[in-house]
Amino acid sequence: MRLKGKNKPTRTVIVLTIIFLAIEVLDELVDGVGGAAYPLIRNDLHLSYVQVGLLFAIPNTISSAIEPIVGIFADIGRRRQLILGGGIAFAIALLLMSLSYNFLGLLGAFILFYPASGCFVSLSEATLMDIAPERQEQNMARWALAGSVGNAMGPLILAGAIAWHQSWRSTFLVLAILTVFAIALLWNKPILPATASSQSEPTHNFKTGVSYAIDALKRRTVLRWLTLLQLSDLMLDILGRFLALYFVDIAGINSSQASMAVGIWLGCGVLGDFALIPLLNRVRGLDYLKLSAIVVLCLYPAFLTIPNPAIKLVILGFLGFLNSGWYTILQGQLYAAMPGQSGIVMTLNNLAGLVGGLMPLALGWVAQQYGLEYAMWMLLAAPLALLRLNGETG
Repeated sequence: MRLKGKNKPTRTVIVLTIIFLAIEVLDELVDGVGGAAYPLIRNDLHLSYVQVGLLFAIPNTISSAIEPIVGIFADIGRRRQLILGGGIAFAIALLLMSLSYNFLGLLGAFILFYPASGCFVSLSEATLMDIAPERQEQNMARWALAGSVGNAMGPLILAGAIAWHQSWRSTFLVLAILTVFAIALLWNKPILPATASSQSEPTHNFKTGVSYAIDALKRRTVLRWLTLLQLSDLMLDILGRFLALYFVDIAGINSSQASMAVGIWLGCGVLGDFALIPLLNRVRGLDYLKLSAIVVLCLYPAFLTIPNPAIKLVILGFLGFLNSGWYTILQGQLYAAMPGQSGIVMTLNNLAGLVGGLMPLALGWVAQQYGLEYAMWMLLAAPLALLRLNGETG
């Protein structure tokens, strides 16, 4: 009986881990479906390009102002309410998307969805780090893999719905129902079970939480990981946003072939996330980070200079595979530098993201002034920064 009681918290952690990973899959399913459905949504709701831009800019700005506060409240004992409440808002937002028939209705759904995702999904990630602090790198790898799978499945699900004579509305409705199911699974579970680190005890009040966040920003280690997370994104999401444009405008292939290039990038990223899980059980994360940065530093210039599009696609696949673990390892290091303060980690990530969010704008300005090819060379700042990190940390 004693052994059974001892193993019970461990089983709770396993169940919570599965639920949190399912939440990440669900969030990325929404992103994948949305990315594929935007042309359909634009046509059905008769949206202009300006309105499409506003659908992203306004909710993102509002969410960026809300989520730092959410992270602090999570660390002062409101985590359970925020995750479950965020999940309910997440489901309502998806329902409103499916029922939207004009720009304002869809904008309202997006404004609700963005901070709801922060509460429901980002805090689930943070809590996953707290319930098993000794397995943070491995769990971050699982989280990244879950997200990659969900993102890749989203367009396929939409295509299947259309094949069955359904619309993007019914797809969002099904995702809302799946969200309710995920909330039900989590409802009676302890958000931080007994196996969580003793350092995960909540701080006393909001003022104390703000003070902790300010103190963390004064620490060189924390600033290093925050900076590297933003710079590494140059070879992750930011490269992904420019890929199709690069292949059409610079490599000279058509839009359909450019879409295939993005698909290769995403698919190899899924393989990289999958391979990273067993790899981190054998290799130190920072050692892999150094090695992959060296290889990327050699491959990326070849990608830009070799004129043959087929060879570019092969190199792109290797790049997607190699850098897929960067976010996982760096984010795991940030959590390790702030044990028991995962909510404040979320706060600092959002604050850093306000600055990092200017990088695509800067690249766009360079591309407009000097050409896209020059802007693409600037992405080499990512592997160079990672190599400098390893020189400092040994």
